[in-house]
Amino acid sequence: MVYDTPRFLPAGDRYLLVEFGNHMTLEVNFMAHGLAAIVAAERPRGVIETAPAFASLLVHYEPEETSFAAVTDALGRLVAELGPSDQLELSSRLFCLPTAYLDPWSREAWERYCATIAPKTWDPELIVQHNGLADTAQLVRVHSGSEYWVAAIGWWPGVPFMLALDPRCKLSVPRYNPPRVWTRKGTVGLGGANTGIYPEDLPGGIQVFARIPVPIWDPAQRFDVFRDSICLLKPGDRVRFVPVTLEEFAEAERKVEEGSYAFNLVEYQKFSVPAYRAWVAGLDPAARF
Repeated sequence: MVYDTPRFLPAGDRYLLVEFGNHMTLEVNFMAHGLAAIVAAERPRGVIETAPAFASLLVHYEPEETSFAAVTDALGRLVAELGPSDQLELSSRLFCLPTAYLDPWSREAWERYCATIAPKTWDPELIVQHNGLADTAQLVRVHSGSEYWVAAIGWWPGVPFMLALDPRCKLSVPRYNPPRVWTRKGTVGLGGANTGIYPEDLPGGIQVFARIPVPIWDPAQRFDVFRDSICLLKPGDRVRFVPVTLEEFAEAERKVEEGSYAFNLVEYQKFSVPAYRAWVAGLDPAARF
């Protein structure tokens, strides 16, 4: 649910947490992004930066310039100016990422897990079972049929937490228990209703079924798209996963290695929450691709 009035909570001696609700939904997340945008524009005294999460906004402030009470008052006024989420228009970039579905690398991660930790159903088949899909081919159609909203950036530099914008493409599945100890860089997976991408070879617990050949963080900032941040994505961006063959994947990977890859990015876009809600209202959420 969305709270009638956001909750302002201390989160240490220089952080404040604004909670908008208690469910992981796009509706709640839009509020967090809307407040982050207005804070960036208004720059309340002492506020350094903000970090949107699924249902909240973390606010970093300088306690020598302001106080928890003063920041709470300032944010309360900004929330009143913000209005309901169905009036929001948010800046949003769109990235189209080449994606090899049902790839050998995510299968290798599953095989290693079964051999060293515990046997389990192959990840794509588990997603099929939990979501009433016909087969893994339909999983590919459904997952690649939507843009994904970057709700937050999380536990490792550049890791996006993304939700499907098309309700017909919403999928969910439990995470690994216990988690894997290895996942290949660029692997795409699903945990709960969240789609994520691994920026490096890492442990992890989401069910994996695809891989992208392009970096989502670049400490060396080799590509122009990283000129303002070592992280490719930021909260409020959108991602579309474009299915490619293994040959096309290898060609993109080669271009990344030589530094000539051109990211498919559409900038300077606005995401209209009222237009989005009107579009969703005309869909049948039970219909699948």
